[in-house]
Amino acid sequence: MTHSFNRRDFIKASLAASVVASGLSLTLTARAAETTVKKGGHLKLGIDGAATTDQLDPASWISAYMMVVGCAWGDTLIRTDAKTGKALPGLAESWEASDKSTRWLFTLRKGVLFHNGQSLTADDVVKTIERHRDAKFRSGVIAYLSAIKSVTAQGDKIEIVLSESNVDFPLVLSLWNLQIQPGGGFDNPNAGIGTGPYRLVKFEPGVYAQLEKNPHDWDAERGHVDSAEVIAINDASARVAALSTGKVHFISSLNPKIVALLQRGPVTLYNTPGRGHYTLPMMVDQAPFSNNDLRLALKYAIDREQILQRVLGGYGSLGNDFPVNAAYPLFPSEIPQRTYDPDKAAFHFKKSGYSGPIVLDTAEGVFPGAVDAATLFQLSAQKAGIKLDIRRQPDDGYWNNVWRSKPFCVSSWGTRLTQDLIYSLELGPTSASNETHFANPQFASLLKLARGEEDEAKRRALYHDIALIVRDEGGTLLPVFNNYLNASSNRLQGYVEDVGNDLSNGHVISRVWLTS
Repeated sequence: MTHSFNRRDFIKASLAASVVASGLSLTLTARAAETTVKKGGHLKLGIDGAATTDQLDPASWISAYMMVVGCAWGDTLIRTDAKTGKALPGLAESWEASDKSTRWLFTLRKGVLFHNGQSLTADDVVKTIERHRDAKFRSGVIAYLSAIKSVTAQGDKIEIVLSESNVDFPLVLSLWNLQIQPGGGFDNPNAGIGTGPYRLVKFEPGVYAQLEKNPHDWDAERGHVDSAEVIAINDASARVAALSTGKVHFISSLNPKIVALLQRGPVTLYNTPGRGHYTLPMMVDQAPFSNNDLRLALKYAIDREQILQRVLGGYGSLGNDFPVNAAYPLFPSEIPQRTYDPDKAAFHFKKSGYSGPIVLDTAEGVFPGAVDAATLFQLSAQKAGIKLDIRRQPDDGYWNNVWRSKPFCVSSWGTRLTQDLIYSLELGPTSASNETHFANPQFASLLKLARGEEDEAKRRALYHDIALIVRDEGGTLLPVFNNYLNASSNRLQGYVEDVGNDLSNGHVISRVWLTS
C-alpha cells in the first residue's frame, strides 16, 4: 500500500468533484452523528506532524502524530473528562490527597495486562514516572514532575510526595507522554508496549503506524474498530486529497484556505475551539533577542487581526503574548489586548540599538498557513522599519532541527488542562520544551504560589501577575489562538470534541467507529 499523497493528487480530486462546497459553516458538524456504536472495520487516518526522526519512546513525543499513535497503544494513570477537563480514573481507579496536597496516594486498577501478557504493577508506574524525571532521558514533561520528592510502590498503591502543594497534581499524570510501560520503559522505551486499546503491529517513522485491537483491553467502552492505520501526511492539500478520494476516513489540521474546496457530500467537518496557539518564540538568552526592547518591537510589529482573518480564516481568537485565553478558568481578561502599532514598534526597535535584518525560520507543516503568517509578519514589520528575512525550512525534521535550535522561528502548541500546566511546559525554567529559554525568577516564584493556592481570588491575582510578566518581559510572541479544524468521511461516527486537546485529546482512534 502507498502511504504518500501529493499536490497533484489533490488537484485531481478537486477537479473530479462534481460540486464544490460553498458557504459551508464549520461552526457545527456538517452531518448528523449516529449514536449506535458499530464494531469492526479498518480505520485509516491522515495525520500531520510526523517525522522520520520520530520514536516510540513517549519521552520524545512532541507532535500530534505521535500523540495519536501513543494514545492508541498506551494508557496514563489518570484520564480526563472531555467536557470539563477534570481528572477521571485511568489506570488508577482512585486517589486521595493529604498534607495540603503534597502527599498523594493512588490505587492501581486490578487485572490490567500489558500487550505482552505481563500484569501491570505499581512498580511499573513508579519506574515510568522515575524515567521521565531523569534528565538523561530528556522527557518533554520533566518540568511537570520536578516537584516530586519521592514516588514509591506500596502493594497496589503508589505514593507520590511533592516538595510543594499542587491542588491540580492528578492532572499532571494525565499527560500523554506518561504512558505506563513495562518496567517503566528502562529496558526498551521504543518497544511500543502498553495497556491501551490497540497493539502496535508496525511502525515506520514518518510514514505510518499499524495497530490492531487489544483483545484483553481492560476498558470495554472503547476501541470499536478492529484495526487502524495512522498515515503520515504532512502536506495540507494532500490530506484533503486523501479524504476526498477515500484513501482515509479522517484528516487533521485543515487549512482554512482549502476548506471550500472540499466536495459536498459524505464529509463531516469539525471546528473545535480550544486552548491551542501559534507562537513565534524568541530565545531570550541569544542576541539580538536578549534585548527586551527588540522583543517588544517585534510584538508590536505583528498584525494579529490580519493573521487571524487571513491565515486562520477567522477560526480562532487573538493572542496577547501569554499562553492563556478565555477558555481557561481565572483568565485575566482585564489585561489590555496588544495591538498592531508600527510607531511603537519603531520606537522600541530604535531603542534596542539593533539595526540589521532579523531571520525568522518557518515551515508549512508547523501549522496550516505558517509560511503565509511569516510573510504577513514580514510586511507588517516593514512598516515599522524592521527587516525580516524569512527562511523556509523543510517540514521533515523541523521539530528536531529547527524548533529549540534556531533563535527565532514559528511554533504551535496544543491544549493543556490548567494554566499551571501550560506555563510550566512552555515557559518553565526546567522544561525541555521551554522554547524561549525564559528563566524569570519572579515568574517561577509566582507560578509556584499559584500552584498551591486554594483561595480562588488570590489564585486569580497571581495568574494576572504571571501573565503580565510573560507578556511584557518574555520571549513569547503569540499572535493567535487557533480552533482545531478536522474532517472525516460520514462513515466515521462518534468523534468527541475534547477540551483536553486536538484530535479528541489524542484518543480519536479508540472513540470513533465506522458505519457501512
